[in-house]
Amino acid sequence: MKIQSKKIAEYTAMLVIWLGLVLLFGMLSHNFLSARTFAALANRIPALVVIAAGMTLVLIIGGIDLSVGSVLGLCGSVLGVAMMDYHLSFWAGTMICLGIGLAAGALNGAISVGLGIPSFIVTLGMLEVARGLAYLTTHSQTKYIGSEVEGLSGPIHGLGVSPAFFISLLVIVAGQVALSRTVFGRYLIAIGSNESAVRLAGINPKPAKIAVFALLGFLSGLGGVFYTSRLGSSDPNAGMGLELSAIAAVVIGGTSLMGGRGSVVNTFFGVLIIATLEAGLAQVGATEPAKRVFTGGVIVAAVILDAWRRHLHPANRSSV
Repeated sequence: MKIQSKKIAEYTAMLVIWLGLVLLFGMLSHNFLSARTFAALANRIPALVVIAAGMTLVLIIGGIDLSVGSVLGLCGSVLGVAMMDYHLSFWAGTMICLGIGLAAGALNGAISVGLGIPSFIVTLGMLEVARGLAYLTTHSQTKYIGSEVEGLSGPIHGLGVSPAFFISLLVIVAGQVALSRTVFGRYLIAIGSNESAVRLAGINPKPAKIAVFALLGFLSGLGGVFYTSRLGSSDPNAGMGLELSAIAAVVIGGTSLMGGRGSVVNTFFGVLIIATLEAGLAQVGATEPAKRVFTGGVIVAAVILDAWRRHLHPANRSSV
């Protein structure tokens, strides 16, 4: 009951922060508090939501993946080439994208975990490899696809939000259930908290760690499909900087950069906070440099809060 109450308190705190931002920008801009604004917000975030969900699990085990934006760009590029040059269907192209994302993530995990190389270095290399492959695949050109892909990210009649948004919500629910209700999720928390203790308990942490990187790669491929669907085209530059937004959302959601603690639901609130902050600042006329300063300040504040929380409760690291 105590753990359940703590989770509810954390969810409530994140919800209050988000609502506070909504009210603030509602007072600063007459157009912000409208159904159109919230629908646009919901239809814009699915790619970031699914990638941030996977990034949560990677950070929980004490890893990091800087390649997700480039993998998204590569998968989107492959989707465009598959449909426009090879005349494959949208769903066949989607399967290829998911497979490429899964392979990229599994390769990150296999090299990082198998060879004991820091994931920061491995995924930094994959960032360059995947982006280069995206340029080579498309010959550095945008592939305009059009209505064949737009249905996934187009608003559902009468609701105003897209199927992609509902799929991203399902990913959040599945991720939270896996983290908090399954043995696999408990392994991830234990690995991030004390990997040596997991080994001493007779459990090999490597398969679980590789699986988490592979899952994030798969979700990056799904994000590439969402991104391409929203734009109606595949752009080899898609996803640039998305890894920073994903990490920021996860950290704002309370997941520890040191591993061992995190919540997929809170990560979703982190995405909402970042997206609302960006949309609100745009509506009040903030310049792009000013938006970056505000967003960066929120990230730094979240990291300081995480360090302060770990200092106050050094023994109580897990939170799902």
